[in-house]
Amino acid sequence: LAEVGCGGRPGRGCLPAMAFRRRAKSHPLFSQEFLIHNHADIGFCLVLCVLVALMFEVTAKTAFLFILPQYNVSVPTTDGEIVLYHCGLKDLVTILFYIFIAIILHAVVQEYALDKINRRLHLSKVKHSKFNESGQLAAFHLTSVAWCLYVIVTEGYLSNPRSLWENYPHVHIPFQVKFFYLCQLAYWLHALPELYFQKVRKEEIPRQLQYISLYLVHIAGAYLLNLTRLGLILLLLQYVAEFFFHVARLFYFTDENNEKLFNVWAVVFVISRLFTLTLSVLVIAFGLARVENQAFDPEKGNFNTLLFRMSVLFLVCFSQAWMMWRFIHFQLRRWREYRNEQSARKRAAIVATHGKQQSKTVKRESGYHENGVVKAENGTSPRTKKLKSP
Repeated sequence: LAEVGCGGRPGRGCLPAMAFRRRAKSHPLFSQEFLIHNHADIGFCLVLCVLVALMFEVTAKTAFLFILPQYNVSVPTTDGEIVLYHCGLKDLVTILFYIFIAIILHAVVQEYALDKINRRLHLSKVKHSKFNESGQLAAFHLTSVAWCLYVIVTEGYLSNPRSLWENYPHVHIPFQVKFFYLCQLAYWLHALPELYFQKVRKEEIPRQLQYISLYLVHIAGAYLLNLTRLGLILLLLQYVAEFFFHVARLFYFTDENNEKLFNVWAVVFVISRLFTLTLSVLVIAFGLARVENQAFDPEKGNFNTLLFRMSVLFLVCFSQAWMMWRFIHFQLRRWREYRNEQSARKRAAIVATHGKQQSKTVKRESGYHENGVVKAENGTSPRTKKLKSP
């Protein structure tokens, strides 16, 4: 082996070059640590197998089940025929494929963005875990907001609000609407195994399971109950508020004095809750109640009954009230922490000023020493008292 640092001659202070190389720790095949460290690579291999299957005629039909949404129907219109889609059991296969896509993208964002930032910040374990969570969700919410806004504008749901409840049930939906819902379900389903892969702390798991379950229930409910149009706008409002929250947390972890973005998030959060409740009451309680077809017919996708409307409206109002209660609790906790911090600073300032005053009075009374001689405050040496001779 080549010797380092001694001109090619072996000596006492010389180390072989191989001593500076760090060998990566290898884990047993299919062990728990092997699965955690290589889960993204395993998912990429499975996705690659599906893509390779497209090249062969025998397996192409099966591969299309994983990649493209199924259940397409040609609907005649005045301009010709358009292709629309409806939901079915084969959607589970497509969702499974995009779960692996979400796992791969999660690993890419973590390795090439968040890990590099974490090395510079030197955060604690608790802040490190929350920083990774907010970084992943901020990227996802930003992408979803742009995608959802594009779908809403191109489909004309904003320009024609009556389309949110007219002609219900909306069994047949455009390609981009169905693909958006399948990708949303895939992302939130992929978040469940990521709790294991990212080694999330046990204290954080219940909190994350709460909001993952809420997203899955609301998105799946809007998709299966044919409320996709209303669901798109409600998701847009929710994702905008969540994006500001996670961006505020990212800036807070980089600098704890930077809390201004939390005030922006608080305003956006309250506005989004008001719009969500108003729009839900308008569409469900008033819009669907005026639709002529109000019969319960699951085969045709019609669930427009009084019990259905009351149940959906109760679920939406309950979730919004729960989120508002969490928001108020969070703001009160921040206010208490701010008050405690301000009172602690005032006490420290009072103690500091009191200490300075005491030190000044001591100097005035006793003077100070210079070269071993006690001097008064004006710098002159005190005169020694003359003793009378006996």
